[in-house]
Amino acid sequence: MSTLQQRFGIGTQNTFAQANFAAISDDDYRAAFEEGIAAQNDALAALAAATDAPCGCLLADFEASGVYLTRVGESFWTLKSADTNEARDAIDEEMSARLAVHSDSIYLNKALFDRFVALDERAKTGEAELDEQDAWLLSETLRKFRRSGIELDEAGQERLKAINEELAALESKYIQLVVKGRGEAAVRIETLAELDGLSEAQIAACKATAEARGWDGAWGLELVNTTQQPLLASLNHRATRERLFKASVGRSTLPSSDVRPIMLRLIALRGEKAHLLGFRHYADYVASNGCAKSTDNFMPLLKTMTAAAVRNAKREAEALQALLSDLEPGATLEAWDWQWLAEKLKASQLNLDAAELTPYLSFESVLVNGVFAAATGLYGITFHKRDDVVGYTADTRAYEIREADGSVLALALFDPYARASKEGGAWMTQIVDQSTAFGTLSVVTNNCNQPKPAPGKTGLMTWDEVTTLFHEFGHDLHGILSHVKYPDASGTSTPGDFVEFPSQVNEIWAWEPALIEQYARHFETGEPLPQSYVETLAASQHFGEGYDAAEIYQSTYLDQVWHQSAAADLPQTPDEIEAWEHKTLVDAGFFFELVPPRYKSVYFSHIWGVGYSANYYGYMWADVMAADAQAWFRENGGLKRENGDHFRAEVLSRGGSRDAMESYRAFRGSDPDPIHLIRRRGLE
Repeated sequence: MSTLQQRFGIGTQNTFAQANFAAISDDDYRAAFEEGIAAQNDALAALAAATDAPCGCLLADFEASGVYLTRVGESFWTLKSADTNEARDAIDEEMSARLAVHSDSIYLNKALFDRFVALDERAKTGEAELDEQDAWLLSETLRKFRRSGIELDEAGQERLKAINEELAALESKYIQLVVKGRGEAAVRIETLAELDGLSEAQIAACKATAEARGWDGAWGLELVNTTQQPLLASLNHRATRERLFKASVGRSTLPSSDVRPIMLRLIALRGEKAHLLGFRHYADYVASNGCAKSTDNFMPLLKTMTAAAVRNAKREAEALQALLSDLEPGATLEAWDWQWLAEKLKASQLNLDAAELTPYLSFESVLVNGVFAAATGLYGITFHKRDDVVGYTADTRAYEIREADGSVLALALFDPYARASKEGGAWMTQIVDQSTAFGTLSVVTNNCNQPKPAPGKTGLMTWDEVTTLFHEFGHDLHGILSHVKYPDASGTSTPGDFVEFPSQVNEIWAWEPALIEQYARHFETGEPLPQSYVETLAASQHFGEGYDAAEIYQSTYLDQVWHQSAAADLPQTPDEIEAWEHKTLVDAGFFFELVPPRYKSVYFSHIWGVGYSANYYGYMWADVMAADAQAWFRENGGLKRENGDHFRAEVLSRGGSRDAMESYRAFRGSDPDPIHLIRRRGLE
């Protein structure tokens, strides 16, 4: 075993087989990728050349061949996403293309495919015994070979290889540029008056942002991934709000960070790939791999809900315009006013002021007394700080997770703070996949982009950041509570339109009144959030639902139109993209100038660079299941252990070891009913 393999936890005797981040240099990653590719090639060459009758061990050997390479990749991309630099960007761009070639060398290997076909035939005749998870993995492996082009002719396979290699390189380059563009769009503020409305902690964070950029005597407003920026809800200075909003929607088009040529090439290649593999368009290629199976099965619901959401948002706008007219006679409502006015309207209608709420939402309390407490109540697991574990950034903190009986279950690494070198948004990763076959326990991460508090200050959260933390920990729980045989089926290794389901279910516990009383404590006095606030917070859960739904569904619709349209109907030059996006929404009746899409096309990282291409609908699809599941929890007594155990047994522990909808039906007893989401969104 090489020194590099040991650094990545291969063959380790430690409880958690994770990478030793402190001992790994950037150069080590490149070398480890090379070593992992070579090792898997050697192992698979032996499997393909074998002449014995294949048995179930073929599946385990196939899985084992990629463990080292997967560990290297998960460790590297976790680090690169959280804290990139020029060296890591270069490795990412190089290795993304190399790994696409490597994947093709596996799934276009006819001799290897024939071994799995032979195993399938032997299983059907009873000559080879496969358990339930073996049989499912075999069927999925054969399907992956076929989706990867194994049945194309030689010319088709060669073209597919070229497409896959170019796609991987372009997606990597897109992410680099979109991160750069977000950094370039940060807003420099010269006077404190322009930050009126922000808390002391928020102003200190803005000062730290400016100092990190070398902006002496100034303050900095860092952008997050979405169109709307959280600080817009608090900034009283209208000109500052306008500058921040326009910086957000105008990013990623400067010559140094222009992603538009990459987008056009990506969409052309994806369309060609789909046609090569026999699909109408790329969106159907993606949907066929999920629960939906075809775009025909979700587009009518998407259109209906988007139209209803926009109608609701227009009604909400009328109330906001009336409020603005009272505050500033003659002023016309603009998109950068929406969040600011919505907070004031919420405060007046529900007696709920976001600025007064934030001091009760310290990160440490929300994490320990909220997120962790909910998981303990539902699943009996406990969390124990591990200061000896070195994470992938200096801000990372580690928690060992144990079962109710004290046995060790998993490790979770948290990296909560924003930095210029970090991708926007929030996400989880699995650094180590749980597997009973290989004896590995899960190591998961939780990455958010909360402003880092100034030294000595307490990190305070907005309510959106609280629900985001619960959401991402729902993904973590999918990995933590996984109990499957093979790593390829571990945790979140499910169809893309199912993977958001457990995370959206976990969001509901952020609103649990009894839990709020535990975690919402004033960061200075320790006093609980006043009961009147707990009650009004619950009442506010669906406040502004029209806006929230409209911005998400608009983005979802744009993703589908990008990936369903014929080449001639798409923008032909970078300069046409913005007008095309506008016309697409107008023609569908979904355009509303006061509610732009949650992600405009140029900074829609989900669909151009992080694996959600033609799959952003998965949030809506999963939301249908989550709303239905929420109804089940409500019908059965809410946050209690027996409910959590049932959800764990039928959904969370199963990962991708069986059909995802079979897991859902085993949990719920039926298919999900969209009426629960329609009612929750107020779209009836």
